[in-house]
Amino acid sequence: MRSAFEAWAQKDGHIVRRREDKPEEYLVYETQRRWLIWQAALEHGKSPTGRKSVVKEASEKSARTAQRPAVIAADEAAVRTQVLNEVLDAFTALKSRDNTAMDDIMHVIQGLKQKQQSAKAGD
Repeated sequence: MRSAFEAWAQKDGHIVRRREDKPEEYLVYETQRRWLIWQAALEHGKSPTGRKSVVKEASEKSARTAQRPAVIAADEAAVRTQVLNEVLDAFTALKSRDNTAMDDIMHVIQGLKQKQQSAKAGD
């Protein structure tokens, strides 16, 4: 997942160099922010039974050795890109700076849930 993000980020012009003291974080704040959004978008796109907590997923990843990313189908890639763009738009739409990052994340998640429920209701 990280290699797919880094390929996308580099193509989009972001610096993907990681911190020396914390190699799991990116040196540039905007890249780190987009990495977190990328993870949230992928989590948002999963079915509720397929979701894992970020902490559990991180511990599982650190336990595994580096693997080549799986090749995904074009339609799955299109869905992921659409979900990522929705999440990026939701974060970009945030105007308040007095909230904490967690408040902002919860606001975005609630907005995406409401959007998803209204889309289901409309079908």
